[in-house]
Amino acid sequence: MTLLEKCQKWHEAGQFPKIIEALEALGEDGRTPELASELARAYNNEADPNTSEGRLMLHRAIELLEPHEEALGATYLWNFRLGYAYYYLDQEGRALSRFRRAHEAKPEDEDAKEFMEDCLKRVTLPFFRVPFRERTQKAWTAFEGEEAEIRAMMDADKTHERGEEIVDRIERILRLAFEDVSFEVGFNGVKHELILTPEGNRMKLFELVYFRSHAPASVLRHWEITLGRRGTSGNELHAGGVRIGGEDVQAWLEPDDDAFKLSVFCARLADLKAKEEGRAWWMLTTLTDQLLGEIPHMRWINDFELLDAPRAVPGFLLSDLPDKLRELGKDLALDAETLLENSYVGYTREPDPDPDADWRLDVIAGSTACPPLINGYMSADDETMDALHSDGVTAGFIAFSLDGFTGENRTQRIFAFREALEAKLEKACGPDVVRMVGGATGVHFGYVDFMAWDLQPVLFEARAFLEASDVPAASFHVFRREVGSVPLKSPDDRADAGEDDDDEPLDYRPEMAEAFHARIQICSGACARELCGSRRRAVRLSA
Repeated sequence: MTLLEKCQKWHEAGQFPKIIEALEALGEDGRTPELASELARAYNNEADPNTSEGRLMLHRAIELLEPHEEALGATYLWNFRLGYAYYYLDQEGRALSRFRRAHEAKPEDEDAKEFMEDCLKRVTLPFFRVPFRERTQKAWTAFEGEEAEIRAMMDADKTHERGEEIVDRIERILRLAFEDVSFEVGFNGVKHELILTPEGNRMKLFELVYFRSHAPASVLRHWEITLGRRGTSGNELHAGGVRIGGEDVQAWLEPDDDAFKLSVFCARLADLKAKEEGRAWWMLTTLTDQLLGEIPHMRWINDFELLDAPRAVPGFLLSDLPDKLRELGKDLALDAETLLENSYVGYTREPDPDPDADWRLDVIAGSTACPPLINGYMSADDETMDALHSDGVTAGFIAFSLDGFTGENRTQRIFAFREALEAKLEKACGPDVVRMVGGATGVHFGYVDFMAWDLQPVLFEARAFLEASDVPAASFHVFRREVGSVPLKSPDDRADAGEDDDDEPLDYRPEMAEAFHARIQICSGACARELCGSRRRAVRLSA
């Protein structure tokens, strides 16, 4: 009997720990892709997702499966098992793509179909079990309870032997809020310091700004909570047997919109670049972070190019980059909140006049603080949304009909209505619940874009505002192209449900969330029109 056959018998007997013990003993090099997949299944089945230990098991299943995509990525089992792990980690967006692939590989399988349909409902209306607002509260409560002991550990660790233990302890706390987070910890001469780094990701920076703003006063008495690495001179990096500083790197700046493209060449990294270009790129971008500061780097450097050879025109030393930018009038002292407040960009597009086209295809012009959301939606790429979803954050928009806006002052009245809706949500919900991130005007609809740290109050307030207005119809939609919508208002105060007049609207209450989700109609684009005649259907959100 082969080991795989033994594992199958243990599986049938529910002896999952036995499978884990036998297959973990083989080590990574001793496991075939099939055995790695079997081990992942055992972890999935043994895991209790309501415990931290169980969630670690689910993460372990993902770690085991992901390296074998080339060998197993087209198979039903690999996709189903990966989707299962993501699903029970509350990452339904990532799970959805896996269950879709599993269903394609085995259309007759009801389990994959049921998981896929459930994921669709949960990403369409993401009322999280624990939204980011609550996750933030839990993480700071835990940090507040342990920070004194962590400070004592840091103070006593004169030889830096407990650094890994300290980092692991802080990471465990931060992961109560974030599925994935980068940070550094230290002492700045006055206070202990926790540096939360967005790693150049502006969408993550929105979350970190919110998280930082909720730090308890008792924590701030002893800790400096910093967003992004600070800029300092004289830094060096060591990796791959090479040590480099700013004086070892030649640089060139080129204007790029309201920022710059930075091109660099480092002779000392030539061999490393040829073997591991990713590591060489990381060293130079990190060195730039350390020279400028991470937030100024994100603001002023739009594009970063690693050159194979120096340019013919003279450049300057990377260590002089801060002075170069100051000479050009660029502020290197800006903080994360200032960066986000001043990061709005305008955009225009050729609108699709079809009134039944997907949301936002009718847009003429708009502005956004989050270009990844707009770009991801238009290209049906859910990577950004999946990352937000994994932390309990919702990014979405309210689309409202422009049918009632006529006359000479039509444009002004559209803008006034949009601004009034934004003001209502900001005042009624507050920054603890929602952040406005842009808007747009189309041929048929106006759009208000936001990030919700807790979606339910936002939709309640939006519905109340819309019901009191003259706008005939409005819907909520997440920034995912291939999911359905949640109607907030329709001309007869009911969404168009086709011929199904007996289908009554369903009020939402937390205690009947499953029934509520089961009644959401998943309709989108042409598929929606074929299935239910309209992409708008009644979903009643009750207090």
